[in-house]
Amino acid sequence: MTEITTTAQQTGLRGFLNKGGVWRFIAFMIFYLIIYVGVGQITGRVLRDIAEQPLLSSVTTVFVQLTLGLIVGAAILIATITYMGWTKELFARQPIYRSWWMWLGPAIVATPIVLRLLGIDWGFNALPVVVLVMATGLLIGFVEELMYRGIGVKMLRDGGHGEFAVAALTSLLFALSHSVNLLSGQSIKSVGPTVIYTISFGVLMYLTLRSVGFLVAAMILHGLTDPTTILATGGIDEITAAGSDNILLTAAGGFTLVLTLSGFVLLAFVRGRVSRATVVQ
Repeated sequence: MTEITTTAQQTGLRGFLNKGGVWRFIAFMIFYLIIYVGVGQITGRVLRDIAEQPLLSSVTTVFVQLTLGLIVGAAILIATITYMGWTKELFARQPIYRSWWMWLGPAIVATPIVLRLLGIDWGFNALPVVVLVMATGLLIGFVEELMYRGIGVKMLRDGGHGEFAVAALTSLLFALSHSVNLLSGQSIKSVGPTVIYTISFGVLMYLTLRSVGFLVAAMILHGLTDPTTILATGGIDEITAAGSDNILLTAAGGFTLVLTLSGFVLLAFVRGRVSRATVVQ
């Protein structure tokens, strides 16, 4: 194995991103979000009739309102990590030891997923809609985890940040990125609680990354969270199943409070540091 090449003599985009650090990651995140949100805004204007229909009304509405932008986002991120030569490192085993308590992260996230999987009326929506929502959910998990627990974690570690800062900052930025939902017409009353919830969810995804040891695990758990939530609530970033008569969906919605609080509590116990010297290829 050989140690990853120093960035001291690198220039241009590679040199900029390889130096890491929170501000460089924020710059990349803003670049990404401008394109991602821009695609959504253009699509919404060009295909207004479809964009204004209920999300789960047809395969077309799911694709236009949700899937299309994620495909563009995935293409940007895949191109970035390929260009930077980060693919092997990001998908390799984590270069830091895990503590036993970190398994609480994936366990807490998996609980409402299981409740929703058992409680959803799978025949309520058309089968093609359900299939596309589930597939799109996995795409959400791939894109958002690659961005924040993949690229974000790497760049903050490369910038010399300890693991507490890595977990806290990537989770905060992950949550703040959801504030762009305001541009799609969601109210502050909906987006505000979602941002708070998403900070905690980001911490639990970080703990999933650390406990299992691979980014793919966070992608899968995240990829099951969103589509089951959409099918249970009928909307994007709706974190509870308000008014549901289904006891399992009600329990899943109620568990949101546990999930929200647990992320903030567990964050306080995150310790450690990953140096460039410990990352090998």
